[in-house]
Amino acid sequence: MASSEGGGREEAMYNFIKRFFDIIFSLVALIILLPIFIPIILLLLLTGEHEVFFRQERVGYKNKIFRIWKFATMLKNSPNMGDGDITKRGDPRITAVGKFLRQSKINELPQVINILTGDMSFVGPRPLMKVGFDRYSDEMKAKVYNVTPGLTGIGSIVFRDEELIITQSKLPVQETYRHIVLPYKGAVEVWYQQHRNFYTDFMIMFLTAWYVVFPKSKLVYKIFPSLPKRELYIANN
Repeated sequence: MASSEGGGREEAMYNFIKRFFDIIFSLVALIILLPIFIPIILLLLLTGEHEVFFRQERVGYKNKIFRIWKFATMLKNSPNMGDGDITKRGDPRITAVGKFLRQSKINELPQVINILTGDMSFVGPRPLMKVGFDRYSDEMKAKVYNVTPGLTGIGSIVFRDEELIITQSKLPVQETYRHIVLPYKGAVEVWYQQHRNFYTDFMIMFLTAWYVVFPKSKLVYKIFPSLPKRELYIANN
């Protein structure tokens, strides 16, 4: 009982400190990113469909719905076109500017607003659209968002090339996502919850930056040797 109570206190302290730093760092990030945001906003206003921000409902902590902030990278009606919520490499719905923003992950940076408001954290499972979340098994639905979703996470690192995996798969797009991508994403997010601490969070943030420069690196498996191996998991599914 004492051990359980001690674990509960540690978890509460971890969550309190993490939220404190989320607030501080998101405020600092907004100030630092402003000189980057201004030219991007102007560029988006002058190109494509002249849309700057993309607001969309996502599944968050304890499966509650919130609206995410992103820079617009696709055509306005893209969720109702092509493969819906699934994006392939070279997807024609992506605008010219949007392609750069997606590859560099700059399109995700406005989510510091979601972090400031408490809907997200810097590190956690990526928040899915409801249609994507509904593809999870009932068991996984009850687990994956027991922690606050994040700007980046272990799933973001392991599946950084998700669009390429979907494009190269011999299965139809929806089947590839349902039977290959999503089950493994769920597995690594459960792994994160089992290994969640400040060291894990720090290394995930480090690896997020690392993979921008070295996208084909296998460093994540060296830093986290207990992480389920993507190649083995996909081969068995």
